[in-house]
Amino acid sequence: MHYAMLIFENDPELRRPDYHGAWLAYHKAMISAGVWVSGHALEPVSIAGSAPAPTPQGRVQDGPFAETREQLGGYIILDVPSLQGALEWAARCPAVAYGAIEVRRVSLASSSWRPAA
Repeated sequence: MHYAMLIFENDPELRRPDYHGAWLAYHKAMISAGVWVSGHALEPVSIAGSAPAPTPQGRVQDGPFAETREQLGGYIILDVPSLQGALEWAARCPAVAYGAIEVRRVSLASSSWRPAA
């Protein structure tokens, strides 16, 4: 089964001296274990935008982010047999020491979803 790890980080943490080394080791461990499917870091919120709920004016917020305390820094898709396995990998993630990680099962229905013609 595929699980998404949504990784919430704060910008100052990205400048920690051990940040990149810890992530490299974590990535290598996932590859070695055969659980890595895909993943990407996201660009900084300073160049982001968001689309809030519709308003009478129909405007789109031009950023830098949706109203949250943390920023979504990236995601990883894992192929593991259970939620427990995904949570174990999340607990090993470097970001868990200073951020938050949300783990969600990837819906198989969404991979075949197509808009109505």
